[in-house]
Amino acid sequence: MNVLEQFAKALLAPGQPCPEGLFSHNGADPSSRFAVYRNNVHSSLISALADSYPVTRQLVGDGFFRAMAGLYVQAYPPTSPLLNEYGSDLAAFIQGFAPAASVPYLADVARLEHLRINAYHAADTPVAEPQAVIDQLQQLPSLGNVRLHLHPSVSTLQSNYAVVALWAAHQTTDTVASLNPWQEQSALILRNGLEVEVFGIDSGCVTFINSLANDWPLEMAVAYALDAASEFDLHHCLGLLINHRAITHIKVQP
Repeated sequence: MNVLEQFAKALLAPGQPCPEGLFSHNGADPSSRFAVYRNNVHSSLISALADSYPVTRQLVGDGFFRAMAGLYVQAYPPTSPLLNEYGSDLAAFIQGFAPAASVPYLADVARLEHLRINAYHAADTPVAEPQAVIDQLQQLPSLGNVRLHLHPSVSTLQSNYAVVALWAAHQTTDTVASLNPWQEQSALILRNGLEVEVFGIDSGCVTFINSLANDWPLEMAVAYALDAASEFDLHHCLGLLINHRAITHIKVQP
């Protein structure tokens, strides 16, 4: 382990002593200054997670979240200088965090919030105008050789809990007492212009969108969606993507 690795390890582990070789410009003991620096770094990373996962924090309270985030910071130090990329595996950490077991939907809410961050920072790719997409689709004789290309911000999340309703309830001051978190719900996340939007969708729509993202032809994507959910509504799901500018272009192959 080199000097930088030793320094980084000691920086994020409160029990670690001050690394050897450090010195203060005025000759004072460097351990106290290192302790202050370590505390500032630790607090900054916890605050960054609190800002990135506001609903996750609200669901368990600020004190619980910061204590949990502190353990996460020690176990998973940053690997990128970009703070918006930090916490990508927080949901997996929460999934295995025993004290959070009483809030089983917490990990999926964290996953939803992380996908929103990804959508916000996704590449700025030009999108097709909704009416142009509709006109082109209406002129196609067959769907078997048609592929819809989605905006890089588009993603889905399938959950056993009402993740969209839980997230949406914390965007207003309305009461959430009547909300049933145990109802299965899936999410569509996308960026429309500068606004990140979240929609509740069914499993058929999830399968359809994932199939498009995997470059399957439109006809096959519909077949997979119907296999996943016999009540799949193509017009509703396709309309959601078109109206919210999630389609970049249509590719027709011979």
